[in-house]
Amino acid sequence: MTYINVRVYGLLINDDNQVLLSDEREYGMEFIKFPGGGLEYGEGLIDGLKREFMEECAMDIEVLSHFYTTDFFIKSAFNDSQILSVYYLVKNTHPINLTIKTKAFDFDGDGNVEILQAFRWVAISELQPEDVTFPTDQRVVALLRQQLAV
Repeated sequence: MTYINVRVYGLLINDDNQVLLSDEREYGMEFIKFPGGGLEYGEGLIDGLKREFMEECAMDIEVLSHFYTTDFFIKSAFNDSQILSVYYLVKNTHPINLTIKTKAFDFDGDGNVEILQAFRWVAISELQPEDVTFPTDQRVVALLRQQLAV
């Protein structure tokens, strides 16, 4: 069955002009993306993004503004759905309490866990589209560099 898979992601940028990236291992794949994920039935975009940040980062966020919505066709890497991704600039409402790594896929825990995740700050000025896995995130990296890099 084909359907539209709505995804929502947050661009959390710190005072050093670095954006938070999520390194993940799931479904037998490793990928780098922005924090966020799939909208659940009955959820609005903002509520879904806040839930995703709480689930992934144990973090309350405030949504500042819309940044980008997918404007090209993209098929899911995981199933037969078409992906529609919405990105927002967000800020944390409390001090961040995450373990921050400095290299990609530096997971804590053993390889027997089905889902692994680690977080990194990456300077927007150094971030390249190929540093993230999925095509929509790559578009967002290019836009971030155009609009926010110093």
